[in-house]
Amino acid sequence: MIPIFSIVGACSNVGKTTVLCNIVKELKYRGYRVATIKHNSCDFNIDHPGKDTWKYTQAGSDTVIISSSQKFAMIENVEKEYNLDSIVKKINNVDIIITEGYKKENKPKLEVFRKGLSKEIISRDEDLFGIVTNTPINKDIPQFSFEETEKLVDFIERKFFKE
Repeated sequence: MIPIFSIVGACSNVGKTTVLCNIVKELKYRGYRVATIKHNSCDFNIDHPGKDTWKYTQAGSDTVIISSSQKFAMIENVEKEYNLDSIVKKINNVDIIITEGYKKENKPKLEVFRKGLSKEIISRDEDLFGIVTNTPINKDIPQFSFEETEKLVDFIERKFFKE
């Protein structure tokens, strides 16, 4: 089973993407293969008008795949949103999966809390394994500043690879 955790926060612009990217860079530096999943509550488009794959979708394809020697992508029209476990089943050949969002899923959570933007911790105590913050939080949970990426990744390694 591939270890997985979610980076969550109460609102936009608290630093979730920055924290995720810093963790990924440090994990890659340490030799790990990493998958990331971004939850989006709105519709999104990764295809571009005029490109062949866009034309396939416009013609009626329900699933479009583009593949090369360096990348593989699949665009699939769905009738309802996949849950996180269904998405994870499609991933292999990685050491860890990190999501951004999925705050309601039952995965371990690293919460990003920024004084001035965040009002409260949104994760349930039983899901929360750490907090990245710019102010001390009155919880008995490991806390890291935004600048402590190496220390945070040391903690992630102990939790997910050496437990």
